[in-house]
Amino acid sequence: MKRTWTIIGVRDVPVSFKWYQSLFGQPESPPAHDHFGQLVDSDGTVLLCLHQWGAHEHPTLVRPDESSHGNGLLLFFRVDDYEVALQRARSLATHLAEEPHVNPNTGTWEFSLRDLDGYYVTISALPALHVPQSP
Repeated sequence: MKRTWTIIGVRDVPVSFKWYQSLFGQPESPPAHDHFGQLVDSDGTVLLCLHQWGAHEHPTLVRPDESSHGNGLLLFFRVDDYEVALQRARSLATHLAEEPHVNPNTGTWEFSLRDLDGYYVTISALPALHVPQSP
């Protein structure tokens, strides 16, 4: 397997599309459809797909009230512009779900926030940033 196309159900594809473009620092553009959009990196890699709840008969995307949003799902993105991504995230969210910290498992700085539909989104530095040593 080379790539995954993660698809999440959202209430409003154009609004969520714009939110994620802002988070990733991408130029604003409309999604391909009002019911579906792919966020694509500059090299053509699909980063995330947004699908309107109930737009088709996909069993897990019928209605948002079928289960709790984000239960068992963590959207985890590694970025090469971590400090700038943190600034963008602070402009999009009233508070972060987790403030910036070093993940002891990966050795990278990361923070987390909730998106417009309640999904838990973690942004992690790529590559690992220098971690100051305790005095």
